[in-house]
Amino acid sequence: NYWNYPIHGAETTEADIEKQIMTMITGLLSFLCKTVVKIHGNQFMGTSFKPVTSVTIIPNTTELIEFNSTVSLNCSASGSALSFVWLNGSSEITGGERVVLSDSNKTLTVSNVNRHEGGPYTCEASNAISRAKSEPQTLSVNYGPDIAYVRAVPSGPIYSSGSEVILTCSAESSPAAEYQWALDGSVLSDEGQKLTITDIQTTDNGSYTCIAHNTKTLRYSTSQTINITVVGEL
Repeated sequence: NYWNYPIHGAETTEADIEKQIMTMITGLLSFLCKTVVKIHGNQFMGTSFKPVTSVTIIPNTTELIEFNSTVSLNCSASGSALSFVWLNGSSEITGGERVVLSDSNKTLTVSNVNRHEGGPYTCEASNAISRAKSEPQTLSVNYGPDIAYVRAVPSGPIYSSGSEVILTCSAESSPAAEYQWALDGSVLSDEGQKLTITDIQTTDNGSYTCIAHNTKTLRYSTSQTINITVVGEL
């Protein structure tokens, strides 16, 4: 209470009123100054910031299977009052349906990863006086094989006996797919991306398919059918 004298009353003079007003203003200014200094001290002068150092990404795994695996990346850093930002390449990462930022953005979790989410990932840590980035972290996302496809050279389906036919199978896969061949549904001993039939005969007639296999994803893909019919010289 900054009023020491009654304002209303016969004995109150104009000088008394001015004195009371000045006392009130002085008290309010003193209170405001103390409040500002207190807030300022807590937020800035009272905090001893340590610069950001040793920013490192720690993944729970780096070997992933497309659509099956979930990866968690933890950002470790030294310093005080840290904030964290994640980047995939040069793009900042925000949360989404399969992407979760947790623990004050220290942890990035991506579920059901796809082949385009292998990174490189970087974590940037910062505070009021400094910032630093981690080394890039790349993930190995194994995928495929996608749809296998067979190409015949020369194209058929009718070939003259004694000629040569080369069947080539391809399927997008990481790591590269392994290939087997089948004739009329029975697996042949031939392996590899190419099946070469030299001096082709009527005994080679039938429907050929290729089976692509990824040893990491344990997935298979069977190609379309290539029909071969051998006749006498054309």
